[in-house]
Amino acid sequence: MLLSAKALAISPSPTLTIDAKAKQLKSEGVDVIGFGAGEPDFDTPSHIKEAAIAAIRAGHTKYTPAQGTPELQKAVCHKLLTDNGLSYNPNQVVISNGAKHSLSNVFAALLNPGDEVLIPSPFWVSYPEIVRLHDGVPVSVPTGAAGGFKASAADLARFLSKKTKALVLNSPNNPTGQVYSQEELQEIADFAVAHSLFVVSDEIYEPLIYSGQTHLSIASLGEKIKELTIVVNGVSKTYAMTGWRIGYTASSREIAKVMGNVQSHATSNPNSIAQKATVAALLGPQDCVAEMKAAFARRRDYMMEKIRLIPGLSFIEPAGAFYVFMDVSGLFGRICCGRTMASSDDFAALLLEHARVAVVPGTGFGAPAYVRLSYALSMEQIEKGLKRIAAFVQALA
Repeated sequence: MLLSAKALAISPSPTLTIDAKAKQLKSEGVDVIGFGAGEPDFDTPSHIKEAAIAAIRAGHTKYTPAQGTPELQKAVCHKLLTDNGLSYNPNQVVISNGAKHSLSNVFAALLNPGDEVLIPSPFWVSYPEIVRLHDGVPVSVPTGAAGGFKASAADLARFLSKKTKALVLNSPNNPTGQVYSQEELQEIADFAVAHSLFVVSDEIYEPLIYSGQTHLSIASLGEKIKELTIVVNGVSKTYAMTGWRIGYTASSREIAKVMGNVQSHATSNPNSIAQKATVAALLGPQDCVAEMKAAFARRRDYMMEKIRLIPGLSFIEPAGAFYVFMDVSGLFGRICCGRTMASSDDFAALLLEHARVAVVPGTGFGAPAYVRLSYALSMEQIEKGLKRIAAFVQALA
């Protein structure tokens, strides 16, 4: 059977694979602690759920416009103006089936075969694969712990070519949790404008920032960079709405129109009921967001405190999102049950097998010496999981 060579070259999401493996073991009665998925453990706030129930009862169960309902487009515009100082018209907003779908629409609209996209590494695992699915060429731009895992204009310039079409900016970052400052964003904005590069600004973890830092959208740094920027956001992380599948973009009218056309053939429209719920999320009370953020901050602080006590492990303090990106290279060469640990893939596999703890190896993030641990799970689970990690490391030969 001859299948699509492009599709066959796409790797499955390692984060979802690890999460599925952990859930499978749990369903079999195995006591597994899963640090894998980027999914808040909180329930969707009640006022959002009630809005969805009311939408069903009112008969809002039909097709909507392909780019989303005017009501939700206006709510997104209100959010962007209020929170980010960004002024958009509703026809510049495209509502999609989650931020991942939004990214797919973005690259479908931007890329021609062979166009290159600069992606600072470590990166979210799906960026390169989505670029490839749309006939683009992902170009990894390595960063390191010494530079806070953040790409500078000089880093990007080293990988610039005549084929470069766009760059991806993710702040707060998955998997590192790092947040770009205004000065760092301005430097990248100047670089993008100078080379007429589109900036795909993934801001899905926007409100989850700690240690006194704040979020700034690169699109707010002037009209020239705003015209080149496609802001990507959604409600999955902010409102614990991962299963509702609503994301959105804000961009120039030209790009938005192309994305809307693509989406009209791919999915017709986002879920009508979830769109009603998202209006309630964006325009309703925001105390639920503050409560979740406070809980994440406590978990983050606890996790950092305990990891610091485990010899051979290290990390850069995450300023945002809900991950600790942990360097496990200090354990390479150690032995577990006769097997020598040589990579983060080994660490993750052995940890799951012998300690029943699931973490995501950094290979898929472009950082093979690291693993990602999510703290979007209960404190009880975090405490239990970190004790198992400490015992596992201590038992290595």
